[in-house]
Amino acid sequence: MTEIVLVRHGQANNRATDETGYDRLSPLGVQQADWLGAHMRATDPHFDRVITGTLARQRGTAQAMGYGGGEVDARLDELSYFALAHAVEAQHGIPAPQDATQFARYLPRVIEHWAQDNLDGLPESYESFSTRVTDLLDELSGSGGRVLVVTSGGVIGMAMRHALGLDIGAMSKVMLQVMNSSLHRVHHVHDMLMVGAFNATPHLDAPDRAHARTFI
Repeated sequence: MTEIVLVRHGQANNRATDETGYDRLSPLGVQQADWLGAHMRATDPHFDRVITGTLARQRGTAQAMGYGGGEVDARLDELSYFALAHAVEAQHGIPAPQDATQFARYLPRVIEHWAQDNLDGLPESYESFSTRVTDLLDELSGSGGRVLVVTSGGVIGMAMRHALGLDIGAMSKVMLQVMNSSLHRVHHVHDMLMVGAFNATPHLDAPDRAHARTFI
């Protein structure tokens, strides 16, 4: 059996207006990761492999957790959200959302346009994103052992789509719910991927850490 523990990075720079500006942890993001690492060390600390994407917020989260220095794989990098947002506004007149309620309706529309190949000039197609994520999951599934993967919300959404056979709309809703520093468990057992946990935050569940439960 293979157990893949997926972690979304801690809170990043949520005031950013481009990919580069977003790609750094906030002080709260570092704290979230530190708390998560402490929780793991107190429960089940061993992993046979630790893998992150290339992004600073992903590698920084692993470091703050106490699991730095592992493998780096670009297939775990996040989808290019700002490029998608600019393309969907320029090509389809859909403006960026102004609040969380608008964003909940906005993201599924953006992902739908992307998946249907209705957006031009993007750094990556939906098919490419889907293939790189699912290929890596399939490789890890055959490796055995326990693997810690530190990545981003879009990648986790795609992992859930792959494991559960979700349609595009359902995957988009999953992406909306992925919290910063959340835990997700996928098991390869009986020759298939099975979801064991989604969006767990045991390190943030105490009342005095309610302020640290963030989505962006």
